[in-house]
Amino acid sequence: MRKFIMAAALITGASLCVAESAMAQSPAGNWSTGKARVRIADCGGALCATITALNEPNDDDGKPKLDKNNANTALRGRKIVGISILSGMKPAGENSWKGSIYNPEDGKTYSANMSLAGSSLKVQGCALGGIICKTQMWSR
Repeated sequence: MRKFIMAAALITGASLCVAESAMAQSPAGNWSTGKARVRIADCGGALCATITALNEPNDDDGKPKLDKNNANTALRGRKIVGISILSGMKPAGENSWKGSIYNPEDGKTYSANMSLAGSSLKVQGCALGGIICKTQMWSR
């Protein structure tokens, strides 16, 4: 009986270590983009990222920055803080995901990919079928 209990304890401990390792490879959580802070979370089976704060949240008039460049005129009055910038991010290999990224600076949505390496997240948005890309490194 003692051997059975020891074996069960070892298996349980090993399972917890594996589970913790798998969780450490998830990009879910809070990130700094350099200009903003975002929260990555599960959104209906895919990952999404929402802007939670801006380093400079107000415009020159002291009012909250708005999504003024959005191609959809009905959305131009919404505040930048609170909008989703990553959407539909699905696994595309080990520690990598593909989906879409919205850039409030130009109001356009691009194809995106991201890859996780420790506490850094490489986020890349691409236009023209991946010919022109812009890359950012986000940190936890």
